[in-house]
Amino acid sequence: MTEHLVDPDVPRDLHAFIAGLPKAELHVHHVGSASPRIVSELAARHPDSMVPTDPEALVDYFTFTDFAHFIQVYLSVVDLIRTPEDVRLLTYEVARDMARQQVRYAELTITPYSSTRRGIDERAFMDAIEDARKTAEADFGTVLRWCFDIPGEAGLESAEETARLATDDRLRPEGLVSFGLGGPEIGVARPQFKPYFDRAIAAGLHSVPHAGETTGPQTVWDALTHLRAERIGHGTSSAQDPKLLAHLAERRIPLEVCPTSNIATRAVRTLDEHPIKEFTRAGVLVTINSDDPPMFGTDLNNEYAVAARLLGLDERGLADLAKNAVEAAFLDEPGKARIRDEIDTYTSSWLAAS
Repeated sequence: MTEHLVDPDVPRDLHAFIAGLPKAELHVHHVGSASPRIVSELAARHPDSMVPTDPEALVDYFTFTDFAHFIQVYLSVVDLIRTPEDVRLLTYEVARDMARQQVRYAELTITPYSSTRRGIDERAFMDAIEDARKTAEADFGTVLRWCFDIPGEAGLESAEETARLATDDRLRPEGLVSFGLGGPEIGVARPQFKPYFDRAIAAGLHSVPHAGETTGPQTVWDALTHLRAERIGHGTSSAQDPKLLAHLAERRIPLEVCPTSNIATRAVRTLDEHPIKEFTRAGVLVTINSDDPPMFGTDLNNEYAVAARLLGLDERGLADLAKNAVEAAFLDEPGKARIRDEIDTYTSSWLAAS
């Protein structure tokens, strides 16, 4: 449903350029990436769910009144993932949708606690995501890596379980690269999760918590200080603190910006008020991401079009934005170089033909 999105304020030739632009995506959720087709198929498998089986009805279902309502709806979709077969289907189809958008590399945020506490065997869960990852890379060429995140609303019990699954050598999947924290921020202080991030970092994982999406800049400071964040998920309120912006810019700590998501969850009132302009003016490394794309009626291509409009970018500017995500990725240097070269080759060919 989202592949035909067109921002009317962005020229069609720029949309066409974006559609073919090689990309990396760093902030996109596993369950939240389920297309209406997949969600309706899963809902039909599990008819006791409140989730509609009609893809068209999902448009209304995915209209959120606030962030708390978004979490409620999100968890209802999580409840559709009940078997290892559900997990594998979802993961493989997400990769297919990414490949259609020329995504060469993605770090997919997965919340294993949500599945294991619903009765999916932890080993079967790991096998399902890994099988889907390897098959998708062979079939589509899209490289997937995992971020295991703590669902903040589930408390420290979920933090303990997520840390265990992420650091146990007998369970830890080959594709795991980072450790995160999602869910509501209000009433869920970042510092309490420090011991779990310490364990993950000691096990070689990168720290990528959500922070400053629906709370103030202090939450971002807490993520940096207590959780040793290497990237910040959203970081929307960072624009309210010039010292924080300067710190992020000086340390080259990237922000994972998801513009349409911020509007859908009411974290920002309108796109024209989105702080992405303040971020770039301050020299912060900005990456563009889709978060939970079908739920927000968007996709990564559309998010690039939104960024083009808000930042006044042409093709070269969009190529540079795509390379920001490559720079911020937890990918080895040869892998980064390959994608950067693809971006440059594509952009040069496009401009030469224009």
